This record gives sequence, C-alpha cells and structure tokens, in this order.
Amino acid sequence: MHSRKELGNEGERITQRLVISRWKMKVLETNFRSRLGEIDLIARDGTDLVFMEVKTRMESEAGLPEDSITPTKQDRIQKTALFYLISHGLNPEETTFRFDVVSITFPLNDPYHPQIRYYKNAF
Repeated sequence: MHSRKELGNEGERITQRLVISRWKMKVLETNFRSRLGEIDLIARDGTDLVFMEVKTRMESEAGLPEDSITPTKQDRIQKTALFYLISHGLNPEETTFRFDVVSITFPLNDPYHPQIRYYKNAF
C-alpha cells in the first residue's frame, strides 16, 4: 500500500469482510455518495440499518484513526444518511439505524496484521 487512497481502500475491504463473516451483517452498499457527503459502508444488522465510517492509518501517523471523525464529519455523515433513507423511500422516524466506526491501524513492524477497533453506535 503506497498511497493514502490505497490504504483507505484496503481498510474498507477488510471492514466489508468483517461485516459479513464476523459481525454477521448484510452489506447493502459501499461508498454511497451524494452531494452532501459519503458513507463508506451501509449494512443491515437484523432490523437496523448501519452506516459505517472506516478510518485507516499506518502506525507512524499521529493519533488514532478514529480521532479524525470530528463533530463536523459526524454531522456530514448524519446528513448523508438521512438523504440515503429518504432517497430509498424509508422514513427516518420509523427506521432504526445507527452510526458505527471501524478504526484500522497497520503496524509498521507487522503490516499484515492490522489492529482493528470497532465502535458500535459511535455517535
């Protein structure tokens, strides 16, 4: 992995596999984009819709990946999620949904074994 985009894409691929195999959710969409923003992954967990933000970094970068999800970023994700719900004919007041965060750090000394932190209902 050389570029930040490649690193981010790898983090999203890892998350998608975990969503299916470990967390037993169904992936509905990846990289949902609107003029309001982007949601990395949208899944169904039972009756809940799950909007996931995936943050990936190399260990040498300052701070934890999840630290970059500022209140402004959270607000953008929430607005994009509301757009998703409405554009798919779902009433936000009658649909159960949550916002999860997946944080992935690739250690410099062992890049094949990333550290993964999962925050259910993160914000």
